[in-house]
Amino acid sequence: MKKTTPDLRYLQMLSRQYPTVQAASSEIINLQTILNLPKGTEHFISDVHGEYEAFLHILNSASGVVREKVDALFATSVSKAERDQLATLIYYPEEKLSVIAAQTENPEELEEWYRITLHRLIDICRLVTSKYTRSKVRKALPKEYAYIIDELLNTNYEFHNKRDYYENIISTIIDIDRAEGFIIAVCNLIKRMVVDRLHMVGDMFDRGPRADIIMDALMEHHNVDIQWGNHDVLWMGAATGSRTLVATVLSNSIHYNNLEVIETGYGISLRPLALFANEVYRDCDCSCFEAKFAGDDADHYTEKDKALAARMHKAITIILFKLEGQKILRNPGFGMEDRLLLDKIDYEHKCITINGVKYDLADTDFPTVDREHPYDLSPEESDLINQLTESFQRSEKLQKHVRFLYSKGGLYKVFNGNLLLHGCVPLTEDGQILKFSMVGCKNLGSRAFLDHAEAVARQGYYAKPGTPERTAGQDFLWFLWCGRNSPLFGRQQMTTFERRLIKDESSWAEPKNAYYTYYNDPAVCDMLLAEFGLSGPHCHIINGHVPVKSKKGESPFKGGGKLIVIDGGFCRAYQPTTGIAGYTLIYNSNCYRIVSHKPFSGKQEAIRENRDIASTSEVFERMETRVKISGTDIGSELQQQVDDLKALLRAYRMGEVLEDHRG
Repeated sequence: MKKTTPDLRYLQMLSRQYPTVQAASSEIINLQTILNLPKGTEHFISDVHGEYEAFLHILNSASGVVREKVDALFATSVSKAERDQLATLIYYPEEKLSVIAAQTENPEELEEWYRITLHRLIDICRLVTSKYTRSKVRKALPKEYAYIIDELLNTNYEFHNKRDYYENIISTIIDIDRAEGFIIAVCNLIKRMVVDRLHMVGDMFDRGPRADIIMDALMEHHNVDIQWGNHDVLWMGAATGSRTLVATVLSNSIHYNNLEVIETGYGISLRPLALFANEVYRDCDCSCFEAKFAGDDADHYTEKDKALAARMHKAITIILFKLEGQKILRNPGFGMEDRLLLDKIDYEHKCITINGVKYDLADTDFPTVDREHPYDLSPEESDLINQLTESFQRSEKLQKHVRFLYSKGGLYKVFNGNLLLHGCVPLTEDGQILKFSMVGCKNLGSRAFLDHAEAVARQGYYAKPGTPERTAGQDFLWFLWCGRNSPLFGRQQMTTFERRLIKDESSWAEPKNAYYTYYNDPAVCDMLLAEFGLSGPHCHIINGHVPVKSKKGESPFKGGGKLIVIDGGFCRAYQPTTGIAGYTLIYNSNCYRIVSHKPFSGKQEAIRENRDIASTSEVFERMETRVKISGTDIGSELQQQVDDLKALLRAYRMGEVLEDHRG
């Protein structure tokens, strides 16, 4: 019996897909053509924190790229007001069409507007699809209009016969009342093709009102990857059934009066918590646990509402402190025993000693805390947190979103010469890689630790419930959220206890990991890039997590431009500190560009007034030559396919593999 080598067996398998010389040759030609096209545009967004309206606007506008295309085509021929309207139409086609139809009384005027707009949209669409193969564009076309859009995009308008054909298509679309549907389809195609890949560098959740709407939009995106942020793993852990992280989500959400995402977004009822809090904490001092009602929100709530919120906040936060204590005691490898604080309270003198410093406590009225066993839940607390945890596990929408985070996300990503991670690569005080020994690893740091950490985080969701692996994974998700020098948290400690119960703000300090000092050093950035296999003039670390205080003159560029922080304050709560409303990053075939955004006035005003987010764009790095797909990670994969197909051709020609012409 004739033996075949592994390489030959692979080529025989490949021949099933390309059974003839002609089939293999055609695919080689196709792939070589793709390799010579310009690389697609990458869009980087970070730390949107539930601010769904601003996020959707940035997504729809591609951080100004759509407007650039509009201006590139029409700056000299169309007024600014019309270009504003055209851009808004592309961002919000359904809503803008409704406004225009309502404002236009004369049907003939509306038809003429449809005609002009369709011409302009097709021109824009032709521009944004020009760097892709016709095959890729066809795959992106909406099915109901695919043939018509393809014809319009590929019709040579200069030929007289084709010009009549082109005009007839548009006239027919208007005559049969399909103009609105067609315009919507073309606008959505423009938004899809203007950005080839979206990178979400962490923290979709918390602070803002509706993270669930952001997650819905990401699930509909054609090409997205996600780097988990600490606020994301918090919700991921809650969805796994971690009682500690459920309590954390609720404590945070009540504190910032951000319950809409829980109750409306994910259908989780807080009635059990309200009933418990009203019964147990009705006569307690809850002033340290007052919720933050920002701006006009405060006027929408009665004093009774605010009192209930404070009771609920106190009730769930005391449960949280107990559960965190249990987790620390169960995981000595976390090295967080100094965060066991409930047993350090001096009730007689209303004070506590932390790291050798005595602080007065503003509140010691904790009716459910057993002073002999402070980390034990009362039977009622245990029943309550179990009930709330089951609600998180039963929320179909939350579970769907968390599965998406696991499937599309990870702790970091290396892509096209960039290292994307939300938080940090933990370093020691002398700038060396910090090594961890916990949850099955010993002396791992940098990429090796992140790979191990990601695997443990996944078993927190996917391991069989009730197994040690599941428990270890859930506990580790909590460590990623707030653990000492966690790569997502990047601080020594989370001082929730101090912030709620101690007035002395010196106790609130959360020292950052040394990474946030050393990332200003180009040599350290080069060292970290090398840890992930990256080197060269156009390689960068792209971070979120720590808002850039541009108001105080801080730059998003660190390490001589080798590291870029794109957390500029999407979240309204951070904007007074940052002075802006977020950074985003664009990387196309010609350059890198950072975009600084001003606060968004809201979707309705944007639609009504054609008002875009005020943004400042800065090109900070240009390529020596235009980057082609051949110079990207995907290009490397395609080149490998070309090499394999060439090997198959040689095998056909040498008679080592036989053609199959039956197809």
